[in-house]
Amino acid sequence: MRERVRQREREEGPGPRPGYELCFERRQTFVERQHRGKVVVWPHEREWDVSRQGKIMWFLHPGAYKDTCLQDWYVFVQEIPRVSGKHRHQGGLVIFALEGEGTTTMDDVPHHWEAGDLLILPVKEGGVVHQHFNRRQDGQSSFWLAFINDFIWDHVGSEMEQLELSPLWLEQQGQARGR
Repeated sequence: MRERVRQREREEGPGPRPGYELCFERRQTFVERQHRGKVVVWPHEREWDVSRQGKIMWFLHPGAYKDTCLQDWYVFVQEIPRVSGKHRHQGGLVIFALEGEGTTTMDDVPHHWEAGDLLILPVKEGGVVHQHFNRRQDGQSSFWLAFINDFIWDHVGSEMEQLELSPLWLEQQGQARGR
């Protein structure tokens, strides 16, 4: 009698997800977040971050916060005790001065501002070199709020180069090394 050998065939597992299905799921997630994400962001829900550009609190950041209904904007407050770092990027940034007074240099041209003023960094080829200075005489920090759309940031040439480091960043790095 001839022995029968059964060979078990393995079913193929799920292959790579089709591109259209991924697009559809991503869009559904986007729309759901538009409907269910928070519409008020309180400062106590965010933290100050000392970076090479200075002391910043991010209210909206597409890569860091996924809890808001608006997901394609960067919105942050920057505190300027004395001077910020200096960097270059493509521009397209809107800055609203909240408190104090200062000067922002754009391509070495000084622009003075005070609370209530709006600064606009133009989108330009090669970017805009800029740095912020506090001009308050009372020793207090100045503050401004910045807005940049993710589309501009990602699709208009988001090269960014740090040219000078924030003194706050340098102090923090020195303290971290000294521990």
